[in-house]
Order: sequence, then structure tokens, then C-alpha cells
Amino acid sequence: MEVVHTIGRRKTSVARVYMSKGKDNVIVNGKDYKEYFPTTTQQYKIMQPFQLTNNTGKYDLSVNVYGGGTTGQVEAIRLAISRALCEISEDNKSALKSEGLLTRDPRMVERKKFGQKKARKKFQFSKR
Repeated sequence: MEVVHTIGRRKTSVARVYMSKGKDNVIVNGKDYKEYFPTTTQQYKIMQPFQLTNNTGKYDLSVNVYGGGTTGQVEAIRLAISRALCEISEDNKSALKSEGLLTRDPRMVERKKFGQKKARKKFQFSKR
């Protein structure tokens, strides 16, 4: 197996994942993923596709991620990892799809409109 390259997106975050055979080394933007994402929920979200497909400790990951906040970045990485696991083996697809890890979440921030304070909030109206 060579290197598998996939892309995941969430809100304004874009993650490029390079997956190869190895011993569970996950490097995000040059740092270990536990250092880059210190909270346990974020670390769990990154390892979730591996746990669902029983592939924990079999692959090395090199991740480049930019844009958005930490949660958006984590979910973009999770989508990219799920796509890479499906590319490696079609057997993984059913386990990941049932958990909803292969769906691209399309929700984005609504743009601000002119003449308004925010996207939907208006300026204060004074009758008199």
C-alpha cells in the first residue's frame, strides 16, 4: 500500500490527510495530535473511524489542516480519515456510513446582509 491522500471539509476548515501503513503515529501540522488537540473529546473524534473499523494502531497519518476553529478542524480530519479508510477497503464503508462519518456537514455561517446588524439581527427600530 502506498500513501492514500484524501480531503475533508467542515465549515471553513480544510484537512488533507496522508495515510500509510505504520504504528499509529498521527501528526497534525508538524505536532502530535494530542499536543495539537489537547481535549479528550477532540482526540476521541480523530480516533473514532479507526475504532469503528477495528484498525487502531495500523496506520500512520500526516495531516495538514487550516481554517476555522478547533472543532471544525477535528471534524474535517475525521471525515478525511473516514474517506481514506473507505478507499483502502470497501468493508469499512458500512460501519462508517451507519455512524454518519461519511456525510459532509454542509452547515456554514450565514453571511451578513447590508442594512442589518448581523445575518438576521436588525438594527434597533425607533418609532418616534
